[in-house]
Amino acid sequence: MLRLTSRFIFVFSTLLVSSVVLLAQPATTIPDSLKKYKPVEYPSKFSAALNEVYTRVGDWEGRMDVYYQPGAATPTPLVINIHGGGWKNGVKENQGGFTPFFKAGIAIANIEYRMTDYATAPAAIEDARCALIFLIQNANRFNIDINKIVVMGGSAGGHLALMTGLLANNRIFDKNCKSGKDIKVAAIIDKWGITDVWAWAYNDYGPSVRKSKSPTDWLGPKKNDEAFAKMVSPIWYVNKKAPPILIIHGDADSTVPYVQSQELLEKLKSFGVRSELITVTGGGHGKFSKEKNTDL
Repeated sequence: MLRLTSRFIFVFSTLLVSSVVLLAQPATTIPDSLKKYKPVEYPSKFSAALNEVYTRVGDWEGRMDVYYQPGAATPTPLVINIHGGGWKNGVKENQGGFTPFFKAGIAIANIEYRMTDYATAPAAIEDARCALIFLIQNANRFNIDINKIVVMGGSAGGHLALMTGLLANNRIFDKNCKSGKDIKVAAIIDKWGITDVWAWAYNDYGPSVRKSKSPTDWLGPKKNDEAFAKMVSPIWYVNKKAPPILIIHGDADSTVPYVQSQELLEKLKSFGVRSELITVTGGGHGKFSKEKNTDL
């Protein structure tokens, strides 16, 4: 995972301002399959609510890890982090790089969602939306400011971050998590995310970009339905009310074409949305040199 440093914090500093004080939470048993991952380290004044269930769909439970600040004098900003993996791989436990946020007094919610093998599109979007709704509904418990929520993700997680934030009060994917509250985010951080699922599945991006089965696998029985693919693609939800969006992408990405981020930026600018694309010259699919990470 890209280590987000001071520049990222600065970009959203006008949106995210807070202080840090926390209480202890009960210990959570870690399954053997997840013990290989290094636990998230957080300051002593922080506390963690691990494997918090935010939604249930059949026999599946959606869980998140929340690092929050119940003792802070005022509600704090929150970053919702969504892991990548082509909608079919990855776990929340392999995520890290949260230290700059903790130092800035920003809470973190690190979420999981249904993988393709369990449920195809739009399940992952439904889950990410449920996570946002859960956090808004439990804002008092976690002492978070619902007006300072940022959604962040990389690759498929970037796609889900964009969908979660751009949908706003469009409840099309909220069938599992009804809410009468206003749903909005302050900003989105999209790291080399998929912006157009149909294009990623079927466009010819040339020899420098590998063909991936991830989009058609995720679309499942809808893989030949272009209208549905657009329905689950963030670029089609851009409008003048969209929140500020920071995009990071390597221009040598052989997995998710860099041009997808360029097209997203162009559309955001056409609507006058505050947005920026940070291009990592020579950068691959989230694989940047130590020097590039330092520059960021």
